[in-house]
Formats: sequence, C-alpha cells, structure tokens
Amino acid sequence: MDLVRTEFEVLDERFADCGGDQWMRRLHTGCRWTEGPVYFPAGRYLVFSDIPNDRLLRWDETTDRVGVFRQPSGYANGHTRDRAGRLVSCEHGNRRVTRTEHDGTVTVLADRYRGKRLNSPNDVVERSDGSIWFTDPAYGIDSDYEGYRAESEIGACHVYRVDPSTGEVEIAADDFNRPNGLAFAPDESRLYIADTRQTPSHIRVFDVASDGGLTGGEVFGTSDSGGFDGLRVDTAGRVWAAAHDGLHCFAPDGTRIGKLRVPEICSNLTFGGPRRNELFITASTSVYTLRVTVNGVH
Repeated sequence: MDLVRTEFEVLDERFADCGGDQWMRRLHTGCRWTEGPVYFPAGRYLVFSDIPNDRLLRWDETTDRVGVFRQPSGYANGHTRDRAGRLVSCEHGNRRVTRTEHDGTVTVLADRYRGKRLNSPNDVVERSDGSIWFTDPAYGIDSDYEGYRAESEIGACHVYRVDPSTGEVEIAADDFNRPNGLAFAPDESRLYIADTRQTPSHIRVFDVASDGGLTGGEVFGTSDSGGFDGLRVDTAGRVWAAAHDGLHCFAPDGTRIGKLRVPEICSNLTFGGPRRNELFITASTSVYTLRVTVNGVH
C-alpha cells in the first residue's frame, strides 16, 4: 500500500473543520495523464481516464484491483454519472459526448453544433432537469498526444448545454479562452466554470435561471499554482478546484480558504463512497484517495 502524508493547509478559519485521513492512499500509478474520476456507488467502483493511453481504467473497491474498463476510449477525458446511474463521457478523439447505457451500448449525446464538429469535449455535468452541460476546449485537436490533430470547425471554445427534451446542442457561454471543469452549486442557482488558459487561471461564476440561461460570469477565484482544471462542490457550497499543487478550496464568497496538498499535478477530483465523503483525486500519473470530513454534492 502506497501512502502519502496528508497536508491540509488552512488559509482561513473557515477551512479549519475541513480535514480527513492523516494519510492519503495512492490507488494506482503508471499512467501518462489521469483524468475524469467518477464513482458508481451501486457497483462500488471508480472509473477514470488515462487520456494519452486512450483507455478508461476501473478500480474495484471490493477487490482493490485496477483493470481496463474500455480501450480504446476515444481519448476520453472528463466523465459524470447521470441520475439513472449511467456513465456520461467527453471523448477528445471522437470529438463527442456520449452516454454508456446499462447494457453497455453507447449513445451519442452531442458531436456537432449547427453542423460543425465539436473541438474536443473536456468535462461534463448533469443538471437535475436532465440537461447535460459540457466544456469544449481544443486540447484534443491541438496535437496527436490526447486526440487527433485537426483544425477547429467552430473556431472558438464554448460551453454547451444539451436540451433534455429535444437533444439540441445550445451554446451556454461563448466568452471563454479554454473552458475546462464545471460544477453547479448545491441548489443549482450558480454554475462555476474554470478557464485554464488565463494569466492567472481563474474560475468564473454564473447565475442560472430556471430555463438554464446564464447571467453574470464574473471571476470567482484565481489560481496561484498553475491552471485550474476539474471542479467539485461540497454540500456546504465550498468549491474544490484541481491545480498544480493540489486541491484549492474556496468559500461560497470566493475566498480561498485552504488547500489539500498533493505530490503530483492535479487534474480532477470527485466525491464518492456511500456518503460521498471519500475523495478521489486524479493527479498526473496516479489516483489518490482519502476519507474527508466534508460531503460532496450528489
């Protein structure tokens, strides 16, 4: 068992009650770049991406073993679990968002906007109304490292929403450089979106109307250690963001209140386990986990 001492760095007293195990455990290593952790409580397993190796891996909690879940994976990046317990994936190589049905078949949810191919969908989240929201930077078409080099047909990097009734792909936000991780507040009144290629990298926050329209978009928080990547929100409304030195934690008012230091560059995170207090972190070549004193939003 590979253990790393846990370091919670308190920057504000509001982070003092955010803690957990004294040691974080490295579940797996040897990947090229891990991403997109998603936990399935019914099966007690974690699926995550190893993007450059074009595969999805699966950690089984009951056996503590890691195996291949899908290869090739379309250079899949971020994932989420929808409310029916299905895997929803962003595929860099295939330039699409898909859903894996319970029988293993794959349904394409989005691959074009107004007839033009998407760039390389990056991260995805589902709203309670069934709409699918995803970011579409160009990392998968910039080179052949984690996709296939190509020109952007759309010519920009947007945030999209898939209508749950019609399946229509709509632009939700169109003023981003490289939109990346995204997450809703616990009551879904706000949407947080990371923009990686900024100096410094930052997270923006939008107000969400009942019909899914977005307003606002001001900067919520900035990074002091590389680009922000994946985001998650806990039940207290704190925003957890993957960065180069670990996870940054922001209070709902945008104050960075603490960090969870990780020994590799972090790409993403998710809360799992039956009470959503098992934190899983994808970081460079490895996946780490620890039990924490906070609970993630469903």
